Amino acid sequence: MDRWPFRRKLNVLVIVPLAVISAMIAYVVYGEIDKARSAADTAQLVRDSAQVTKLIDAVQTEHRQALLVSLRHEAGGSGKSAQDTTSYLDAQQEVGTRIAAVRTAYGERLPDAEAQALKELEGLDSLRKTVEQGPIPADNIDPAYGSVIEGLINGLGLGLSGGESGSSAANLLDALLRADTAHASFETSVFAARTRDSNALIEFTGAVGDYDQYSYQAERFTRFASQDQSTALAGIERSPYQSVISQHWAALQVDPSALVAETPTQLRAALGDALRADPTYERQAGNRLKIVQSLIGEIAADAQSASSEAWWRVAWLVAGNLLAFAAWMLFSVLARRSVVRTVRSLTSAAQHVAGAARSELARVADDDADDASPPRLEAVPVPVRDEIGELAEAFNQVQVTATALLERQVVSRRNIAEMFGNVGRRVSNLTARQLALIDSVERGETDPEVLDRLYRIDHIAVRLQRNADSLMLLAGISETGLTTEPMRLSNIVRASLGQIEGYQRVTPHAEGDVTVVPDIIGDLTLMLAELLENAVMFSPASSGVEVVLRPRHDGGGALVEIIDHGLGMSPERLEQENTRLIRRERLDLAPTEVLGLFVVSGLSRRWGIEVVLSRTPGGGVTATVAVPASHLVSHDPGRTVPRAPRMMPPARHPGPAEPRPAQVE
Repeated sequence: MDRWPFRRKLNVLVIVPLAVISAMIAYVVYGEIDKARSAADTAQLVRDSAQVTKLIDAVQTEHRQALLVSLRHEAGGSGKSAQDTTSYLDAQQEVGTRIAAVRTAYGERLPDAEAQALKELEGLDSLRKTVEQGPIPADNIDPAYGSVIEGLINGLGLGLSGGESGSSAANLLDALLRADTAHASFETSVFAARTRDSNALIEFTGAVGDYDQYSYQAERFTRFASQDQSTALAGIERSPYQSVISQHWAALQVDPSALVAETPTQLRAALGDALRADPTYERQAGNRLKIVQSLIGEIAADAQSASSEAWWRVAWLVAGNLLAFAAWMLFSVLARRSVVRTVRSLTSAAQHVAGAARSELARVADDDADDASPPRLEAVPVPVRDEIGELAEAFNQVQVTATALLERQVVSRRNIAEMFGNVGRRVSNLTARQLALIDSVERGETDPEVLDRLYRIDHIAVRLQRNADSLMLLAGISETGLTTEPMRLSNIVRASLGQIEGYQRVTPHAEGDVTVVPDIIGDLTLMLAELLENAVMFSPASSGVEVVLRPRHDGGGALVEIIDHGLGMSPERLEQENTRLIRRERLDLAPTEVLGLFVVSGLSRRWGIEVVLSRTPGGGVTATVAVPASHLVSHDPGRTVPRAPRMMPPARHPGPAEPRPAQVE
């Protein structure tokens, strides 16, 4: 795409989003249509469920009549005449009528699960014949009718609608039907428990569970329903018929253990009381059915309203998207033409400014460049006054701000360098005075123990002098041990040893010696001291460090190899540090743990001395310092080589070495 013309890229930027947005619009519209269809299906499902509600009520009535017939058989005994089953048969006929009404209402839309539940309901004929012929325990009657009712509710598939509104309506209807069924079962269980037959305690326990189920489903209904609908459902519990049933329920709770009649006389008396209260239960069932039917009508109306709103949303969405799509397409074409015309006029000017900015910003990059003056960037011409023209003006303002920030960074770096220089110079002056005092005390002292302590203080002062030299180097000041006479490279190595801790572990080897010009003696001593310090600090105390001096055959000069046997560095770390030795970043960007190598890098670039880090065979790091021939003098046998600067001879330090510092510089 980098080779594409700008116009082609604009075409892609216009056409591809249009195609993507078209697909997204189609997806959104399809989703809204699906929601509208789902809402319509839910509304139809709610309307049709009214017939299922009537069927469930008829099944509950048949259930109660089945219990009455069985109780009459049990109270009458085996020698009595056949019991009247007219009400029971009428209830069965009403159930059959309601089954036909459900199938007519749904037609081909009848769910498979609901059709299976209707078949199971029709399959209760064997149970019905058994009830008609003689007594049958209630724990055989209740599960059969309860399973059929549960199947009728589950068969509707409520709560499976994809639409949000449809799902709410379906959940509302599901909670309503289950609350109605639970309360009807509660009424039947209370009625059956009052007969005091052998299953009275079982019926009482079932009533407790049924009422808990009703309370749960009623609370679930209120989560989805409005305030008026919740109040309407609560009317089931507020009717005068329910008040009578609640009194019966309270009487049963007084002593549940005495519910079962002990004599046939008690059983017949309890059955008579239950039969006299049967009209109350019938009226409560009618009142409950009326409330549920009213709520179903409201839910169906709400679902139908949600369906209509969904279809209107689809229509407005399609119309709005088509208009927006056309407007966007027209705007994209016009914007493309405007952008192409303006951008082409700015291209040549921007290329010119980019070239100038690249060369200017290179001077203030993140390295120690000699030229640290603020950048000088040219302004981008502004040939137009539209948004792209504003962009060009904003770019010019950014350049002004960036220039000010870079200038402030340059001043900040300069101030930090001056601060380092002042601190280093002060420390250097103080340590020079301290060394002079120590020299005067040493010359007048003869006690070996006192001399040993003075030598230790002398050593610490020399190391402090090296730190001061490093600070001045970081500040760009070169005042490290200025001398006027050449010096042997071996003496420079010994002088470096005198500036580090643990010099006793260093073993020097010389395969040849050279004389170094006075100009670099101080800096070379500091460089070798930093490398030796790192070698000693990053190697075990039980291992030694070797320093090898040898002549350099290719191109002349001399090599100093500092070999340690410590943990070493990974190849990636070695490559990184060698890169830093060649091109060191600014001090404020350098990691603190490589500050010593920062000093080495600065000195190597100042004098053109090559420093390379490599792996030591067996473990460790080898630092190779290549001193070029331009910094060496020809050996003159008649010339007296001066003594090396202050150092700590091993003979003067029989005691243990000083503690190792916690931080490596």
